[in-house]
Amino acid sequence: MKILRSIACLIFILVANSALGQRTILHCGKLIDGKSDQMVTQMSIVIEGNKIVSIDKGYTRGASGDNVIDLKDKTVMPGLMDMHVHIEGQTSPTRYVESFTLNPADIAYNAQGYAETTLMAGFTTIRDLGGTGVNIALKKAINAGKVIGPNIYTAGKTIATTGGHGDPTNGWKKELMGDPGPEDGVVNSEAEARKAVRQRYKDGSDVIKITATGGVLSVAKDGQGPQFKADELKGIIETANEYGFVTAAHAHGDEGMRRAVEAGISSIEHGTFMSDETMNLMIQKGTYYVPTISAGKFVVEKAKIPGFFPPVVARKALEVGPKIQGTFQKAYARGVKIAFGTDAAVFPHGDNWKEFGYMVEVGMKPMETIKSATMSAAQLLRIDDQYGSLEAGKIADIVAVDGDPIRDISVMGKVIFVMKGGTIFKGGLQGQALGTRR
Repeated sequence: MKILRSIACLIFILVANSALGQRTILHCGKLIDGKSDQMVTQMSIVIEGNKIVSIDKGYTRGASGDNVIDLKDKTVMPGLMDMHVHIEGQTSPTRYVESFTLNPADIAYNAQGYAETTLMAGFTTIRDLGGTGVNIALKKAINAGKVIGPNIYTAGKTIATTGGHGDPTNGWKKELMGDPGPEDGVVNSEAEARKAVRQRYKDGSDVIKITATGGVLSVAKDGQGPQFKADELKGIIETANEYGFVTAAHAHGDEGMRRAVEAGISSIEHGTFMSDETMNLMIQKGTYYVPTISAGKFVVEKAKIPGFFPPVVARKALEVGPKIQGTFQKAYARGVKIAFGTDAAVFPHGDNWKEFGYMVEVGMKPMETIKSATMSAAQLLRIDDQYGSLEAGKIADIVAVDGDPIRDISVMGKVIFVMKGGTIFKGGLQGQALGTRR
């Protein structure tokens, strides 16, 4: 059924965009441009090919052959961006067994479904922070138009240390552990660190992700301790910068994240036990914080269900999960730069929008949360010249929600129109009611 839905969606896209040179005009009742703090009303966006050519006041009349879409009772905004997902999988009680039972083809099939779900939820761009390498193949397939999904900027395989969060053989019996090295994303020296980055480049990764501290979902007892030495971090980040990579550091404990910030990491993910001193250092260096509150909420809920997680994981989940939202509240109030990220895969793909509500709960203004998932995210990825805001000349990644998110942030879960690169993936053709086409 999933394949049939994808074929139907692809046919719809071809029909919807078949006229060469056809303009699409969106009549927007409310418009958030991703840069301004103010919403504007009664605007039109004119798209030709994959780009926005103009944003006009009032409702521009279409010429013969133009595709005019009525969004007059909706709120239109740039395509949303999630800076922390894992598109290959999804948490379940069988997750740890599946590392021994799923073949790459199984992972690829599942990942395609997660990618489509993510796009239909309004997330036109994601930063995938670690998988098996299938994520790279999926990115290529989406770019080639073979399957449906968001723009993917992927880390390929995470870089970790032996036994660290991200060592793929944690929890395995001795005969299976072996000795993973840089190709597998496991390093133990500056030279190995540089080799691992170069291997990611060779594999086709777009960004570099490291596990600067222990983590929650790995089958290892330490969820907080630092896991890289200064020379190893230097090797990773210097090499990443030479190859033009944005870098990200998974980090719960303060010492590990401080080391990563001092070394020049682009963003800190989770940041659970972040100190005031580390916050100040991040402000000084311009380091982004990607909170992933949703993941913290989800693991706490599931850790209370007997057998959902291994005992060592459940313990860490109950310790770490409840603290992330409070850390975000402090970091936001202090002035740390925030980019939207959820850790989707820890919780079900498509529920990424819930992060907006968690951010608003502790004081972030609704408009700021939307900007964190548009322009701020684009700036972190260094693609803000083409993405992140609604401006003439930029790529036409555009979504619309049913309602006013400034008054009620929960409407971010009611995405009824999705355009990526000028192509309509969800919504309506001229004269048709809005609805999901799948």
